[in-house]
Amino acid sequence: MTGEDSTASDIAAPFSPRTLGRTGLVLPAVTVGAAAWGTDAPLYRLAMREDDVTRTMLRGFAQGLTAIDTSNNYGDGESERRIGQTLRSLGGLPDGVLLQTKLDRDPVTGTFEADRMRRSLEESLERLGVPRLPLLFLHDPEHIGFERAMEPGGPVESLLRFRDEGYTDFVGISGGPASMLERFVDTGLFDALITHNRHTLVDRTASRLLSRASEAGMGVFNAALYGGGVLARWPRISDRYHYAPASSTMLAAIDAMGAACAAHDVPLAAAALQFSIRDPRVHSTICGVVSPEQVDETIELASHPIPDELWAELETLVPDRAEWSND
Repeated sequence: MTGEDSTASDIAAPFSPRTLGRTGLVLPAVTVGAAAWGTDAPLYRLAMREDDVTRTMLRGFAQGLTAIDTSNNYGDGESERRIGQTLRSLGGLPDGVLLQTKLDRDPVTGTFEADRMRRSLEESLERLGVPRLPLLFLHDPEHIGFERAMEPGGPVESLLRFRDEGYTDFVGISGGPASMLERFVDTGLFDALITHNRHTLVDRTASRLLSRASEAGMGVFNAALYGGGVLARWPRISDRYHYAPASSTMLAAIDAMGAACAAHDVPLAAAALQFSIRDPRVHSTICGVVSPEQVDETIELASHPIPDELWAELETLVPDRAEWSND
């Protein structure tokens, strides 16, 4: 279906080290996503206590999940603050742990102007308790568009300046619409990419984007592999894909995939996670976890045996392109 599919023999051990493109950074196949690590995360319909974050981080480190992805605006800054609090209790960032964050627009005005980008960086470093980061992303530039993001004095210029000032080794772009992200990739300015919700079992919108980033030698992260949760359980407990009501055609495809997985005694979530892990263009899959138990569950899902015949069947059930995000 995608033209880029790998076979079961291409799948590395789920948490064996991988090199993040030309950056040379080493990380596991699954990166812990911390978007829901604030005091309240209504988008994810949950709230985490501070000790949940500490326990989840420690369990992840013990189990080989040694990469964490956060952002300045996750939980209004609480995600970063809680990560920093745990790191301080450990005496600093443990050796071998990759921590990355993102520059964010002003949460009130929405501005990406240079002063805001500087404040975003300073806030993140202070909360995390680190002087610099190996990898720093620009987050969600779709709110102003490619042209404004790239203009003099815009956020891309700020991001590159922070690299030149020594606050980060590598810079990345993180956003939604795949066609817009392709334009950023094609500038050759970025070392890494995060795409979300657009490369899943049921939506292949980002396939060309992944290929272009891979061909450019960029490090590639794929996020939101469960499509906002609808691919995380079967029978379904949600009728929403990508945080919006899903069409009846999309839900029918998900149900058909769930039934196919059940016939092979494979959790639908295992197929959703491994779909991303097994793609050779994806270096690490960002997977949100909110408890030590979810760390363990993620490891089990990433390791669950999936026969080649099920992968082949699932490809026949991918909904038509008209059902994808197509942005």
